[in-house]
Amino acid sequence: MSEERFDAIVVGAGPSGNAATYTLAQAGLKVLQLERGEYPGSKNVQGAILYANALEELIPDFRDDAPLERHIVEQRLWTMDDSSHVGMHYRSEDFNEDKPNRYTIIRAQFDKWFSSKVKEAGATVLCETTVTELVRDVRGKVIGVRTDRHGATVMADVVILAEGVNGLVGQRSGLRDIVPPDTVALAVKEMHFLPREVIESRFNIKGDEGVVIEAMGTITAGMTGTGFLYTNEESVSVGIGCIVSDFAESEVTPYGLLEAFKNHPSIKPLLEGSECKEYAAHLIPEGGYHAMPELYGDGWLVVGDAGQFVNAVHREGSNLAMTTGRIAAQTVVALHRRREPMTKANLADYRTRLDGTFVMKDLKKYRGIPGFLHRNRQVFDLYPKLFSGAMQTWFRVDGVDKRTKQKAIFNQFRGGRSMLGLVGDAVKLARAWR
Repeated sequence: MSEERFDAIVVGAGPSGNAATYTLAQAGLKVLQLERGEYPGSKNVQGAILYANALEELIPDFRDDAPLERHIVEQRLWTMDDSSHVGMHYRSEDFNEDKPNRYTIIRAQFDKWFSSKVKEAGATVLCETTVTELVRDVRGKVIGVRTDRHGATVMADVVILAEGVNGLVGQRSGLRDIVPPDTVALAVKEMHFLPREVIESRFNIKGDEGVVIEAMGTITAGMTGTGFLYTNEESVSVGIGCIVSDFAESEVTPYGLLEAFKNHPSIKPLLEGSECKEYAAHLIPEGGYHAMPELYGDGWLVVGDAGQFVNAVHREGSNLAMTTGRIAAQTVVALHRRREPMTKANLADYRTRLDGTFVMKDLKKYRGIPGFLHRNRQVFDLYPKLFSGAMQTWFRVDGVDKRTKQKAIFNQFRGGRSMLGLVGDAVKLARAWR
């Protein structure tokens, strides 16, 4: 392996790494993909959401054989207190179109399938191989990688780091700092298995239709985070995640938080009678635009979670991962065809291309949201309680006239948060949501 040279090396076989490798191989470049797991997807046991558009850009006919679970026809957004939830639902028959927009998937199966497409495109995929560091020339340009296979080195014109949120290779090579704990969330997730017909009955769906529930509120014990539930064919993915620095400061355990979420009156009936067969914990980059590390340099590029490419507001990750992987590869392909060196100045075109996409536009739009949430914990505690109390007052029919109820609701909010505080929170949210 140390005697062979490649046009490009991709570190990691998740969605961003597979997208990059596939694009490079399709263009005819000689590319090596290195994955530390036993096989692509071996480290992933959780269910997830796949956004079709990003994958269609790569494999237009992916629906023919990709291991898809259910396509989403209904989205539920819940704000929860300890015993209730205030929700917004959107459901449309339009999502039953010939080419649905979103799917639930099992990552272990999907990543394995995606890797098969990468191999068919002509890439060399080597698993159970950990990249220990980047190799540089005398000028500091990255020219390859060193692996744990007897210290073997592999040379290439460029290295694409799709190594995940921790970015360990980048850290060891001095390209980035350790990920700050307030820019990453720890999510814990379980897979609960139920008969297909039970899932369809409980969620009012049929065939391959699916439902997604995303929740926030007192379920995170005052910490910045969210809960979620996805329907798969014969299982339900349920989980919750909070910022790592919040876990460190509190005495709440991630698993304890998940147990409480599963036993919430709004969630428990949806899981009744299920069998939990899988449990996983995973770090998710949620620092957004301001937390992004350097994305390119002499001989290297960063894609996917390693670049903090997650839209935490809309819970989007796989589409940003695949899009950044594809664009990084297209940048390399263009330089390769023009026979231009993979210098920092030339690879800066990667950022230029990204800036024109939804990826950077969305991350920039929501760049103030992480800071707003970290500084305003009432969003996860006080306001869910106030919303629930308002709904309880409004919908309870008890002989009290509606004008009196309106005044009671107003007084509840003013008693929980001063008028100045309410207006201030609204203004701060509007500024962050621009």
